[in-house]
Amino acid sequence: MKFLSSGSFLLLLVAGFCSCHSREQADLLFVHGKIYTVDSAFTRVEALAVKDGKILAVGTDKELQGRYTAARTIDLGGKAMYPGFIDAHGHFVGYGNSLFTAALFGSASFEEVVQRVKRFSDAHPGLAWIEGRGWDQNRFPGKAFPDNTLLNQQFPTTPVVLERVDGHALIANAKALELAGIHAGQTLEGGTVETRNGKLTGILVDNAQGLLHRAMPGMGAAEFKERMDLAQRNCFAQGLTTVTDPGLGTREIEGLDSLQKAGLLKMRVYVMLRDDKEVLDRYLPKGPYKTDLLYIKGVKAYADGALGSRGACLLRPYSDRPGWQGFLLSAPAHFDSLAARLIGTDWQLCTHAIGDSGNRIILTVYNKYLRGPNDKRWRVEHAQVINDADFDLFGKTSVIPSVQPTHATSDMYWAGERLGPERLKGAYAFQRLLKENGWLPLGTDFPVEDISPFKTFLAAVFRVDAKGYPAGGFQPEDALTREQAIRGMTIWAAKADCLEKEIGSLEVGKKADLVILNKDLMDVPAAEVLQVKPEATYASGVKVY
Repeated sequence: MKFLSSGSFLLLLVAGFCSCHSREQADLLFVHGKIYTVDSAFTRVEALAVKDGKILAVGTDKELQGRYTAARTIDLGGKAMYPGFIDAHGHFVGYGNSLFTAALFGSASFEEVVQRVKRFSDAHPGLAWIEGRGWDQNRFPGKAFPDNTLLNQQFPTTPVVLERVDGHALIANAKALELAGIHAGQTLEGGTVETRNGKLTGILVDNAQGLLHRAMPGMGAAEFKERMDLAQRNCFAQGLTTVTDPGLGTREIEGLDSLQKAGLLKMRVYVMLRDDKEVLDRYLPKGPYKTDLLYIKGVKAYADGALGSRGACLLRPYSDRPGWQGFLLSAPAHFDSLAARLIGTDWQLCTHAIGDSGNRIILTVYNKYLRGPNDKRWRVEHAQVINDADFDLFGKTSVIPSVQPTHATSDMYWAGERLGPERLKGAYAFQRLLKENGWLPLGTDFPVEDISPFKTFLAAVFRVDAKGYPAGGFQPEDALTREQAIRGMTIWAAKADCLEKEIGSLEVGKKADLVILNKDLMDVPAAEVLQVKPEATYASGVKVY
């Protein structure tokens, strides 16, 4: 056995000590991964280091293991890592509320709807008001709006309010209508109070819903906390780290801010203000508001309603309802005055527009004030049905079309009946919209659709629904590439929220929002996309799922 002299041993000890302490300290070091940075070159690396909630470095295993020592090293074992997914249009607060109401999604008839509400009521006795969401008359025999006869029979004394899947129509029982003071023959701009043979059917479309919502009781702080906590847990489980919530009022905004500041809500939320005079007068003069987790910078207006409830405003009558073209929710002058109010500010105007007429009116107003290429980042939410002559109105003034791929695969079963084959070609035209500016943010509009970003990816790339229908895809010429879809769910969504310098890609200095998947979206077969699941989600370097 050979022994080192005391001097040699001391030299080795000093050399080892210096070697250890010459490496920089990181909090987390991820190695042996397929890490998609989603930078400008869509670079893929093996390793990533995190310190103080931000990305410290990306590179090869050898480079980062040689440069850094970490409190915790995580071997990815070849698994894929992406930036935390960003939903460019999802109703976070509305989703949290929906989790505590009767779930009516997928009901095949109104009889099934009422049965589900009855089961919900039995499981939650003593409710002052019964609420539900998710029914869609397009799934019912005959595809016609129901009336509230069955609801009145089952619930003669308790008010019941059931929102349609898209949130642009509801059905209420007689007790709820009575408490709200709604009567037959009532008219208002941008909405309808449906009647049949001179009697209320219980159906309220678009602005008419507000007549009833004003009569409903508010929510307490403890109830709000419980709902937002469940919403964020579900979102983190899907790999979502940021949600864009369009159209909130003062109480919701203050509730989110309070929970985030207390450390009880870690979900990053970009907020668009509700187009309401009281809300706008409160927030606009102060300018955009920003914390580490909350950014209030947008204003959400509504041009028209939804295609499913025939509230979308069309240039020509609906193919399945002659003489009916839908309606605007406000007069064109309202959108013009709102644009004039915001053009000289840092606020971002974001307008819901579904029908080709609704889109044309909003794009015309935007073009009037934006006057050429710009970086104002005004958005059109949904941009669902566009006339051939109007596509270039996006690119001419850098207007962002913010789209939801799963709307295409949900609506494809009946959209052709509403629009006819000619107009359908300009609907859900994602690739065509992408070419206008070279980038396209993607969202889900949850709870209108499922919160799953994997369903977004499936619908965007393969143009099929969860059942794999239709073979070959719905209007496949407008499918996005895998890389485009990933960018739409990360960096392009961040850019649409004016947050691309902080999140959306795994680059040095950005927040360490990231998701590790069990399968890689860049090479998974179409049939296995919905088998992709997050194994871990991190928000600012903290493991939240």
